[in-house]
Amino acid sequence: MADFITLSRHILQRARQHREATGDFTILLSHIATATKVVSRQVSRAGLINVLGKTGETNVQGEEVQKLDVIANDMLIGLLDDLPMVAALASEEEDDFLPTRAGRLNGRYLVCFDPLDGSTNIDVNVTIGTIFSIFRRPEVGREARLQDFLQPGSALVAAGYAVYGSSTMFVYTTGQAVDGFTLDPGVGEYLLSHPDMRLPDRAKCISANVSNRALWSPGTRAFVDLVTDHAEPRYKKTTTRYIGSLVADFHRNLIYGGVFLYPADSASPNGKLRLLYEAQPLAMIIEAAGGAASDGRRRILDLVPDGLHTRVPLIIGGKADVERFEACEVEHGGT
Repeated sequence: MADFITLSRHILQRARQHREATGDFTILLSHIATATKVVSRQVSRAGLINVLGKTGETNVQGEEVQKLDVIANDMLIGLLDDLPMVAALASEEEDDFLPTRAGRLNGRYLVCFDPLDGSTNIDVNVTIGTIFSIFRRPEVGREARLQDFLQPGSALVAAGYAVYGSSTMFVYTTGQAVDGFTLDPGVGEYLLSHPDMRLPDRAKCISANVSNRALWSPGTRAFVDLVTDHAEPRYKKTTTRYIGSLVADFHRNLIYGGVFLYPADSASPNGKLRLLYEAQPLAMIIEAAGGAASDGRRRILDLVPDGLHTRVPLIIGGKADVERFEACEVEHGGT
């Protein structure tokens, strides 16, 4: 056990490398991790404690709310609400941001999260997850404002996700490296299992919802045809894998190498994924792992949301593949 590095120990070791560290960030990240442990437990017992299925309500996105969506959302809000270093929270499940009780005036951080990504797959026991990101507030000494959240992804101080599958993993970055931890249920701790994760420079998988092909731009169709025709050496052995749970598709591609795309199309010209809750945090992670993320034309981390629920197209994965997608869009005239 002396060689085991827990998530808490890892965060502390990283914090010691910064002279200005106060311990606030360590506490914040540890609380997020604790929330994911509780959500993981609820997910694993979903069929036994009557939390499968829908609540009968719809969220701000117009999507049907799952019972576990509510549990995950409430858990994250509950654990972060009393932290004095957190000024406000923004959740994909909430219409507006939520000032916290303890840090609303002087908290330095803002936390954004998708409490349960892929929740439509809950009832069929498919891998789902939690995605989060952390911004530093531009100004303290006052209550948080909407504008505080409308920052480019390049301003993020940390991002990560938990994935609930055959095992529960917690993956995070502060920009320098990406580290993955596996939850040991017997110990109740996340243990470092995937240090310094790097995206393999290969296109093992392409993840796209091909049922939308008729809605795609000529450039998107050209890129997918290029990959699936296997004519180029890079794509000779590329397979198609699409789970329909963003965090699960992303995690698999991060491990094996590949590219995920949910591009703009004629039905959703501005894209469908949320910039604050999905695209920005995963873009920070993929860039720290050596990959790239784009909306088809621009780097995701350069985009500034115009609201809490701004949607964007997302092409994310290997740098060569993202650049090739962008080239196809230019060559074929986009949407």
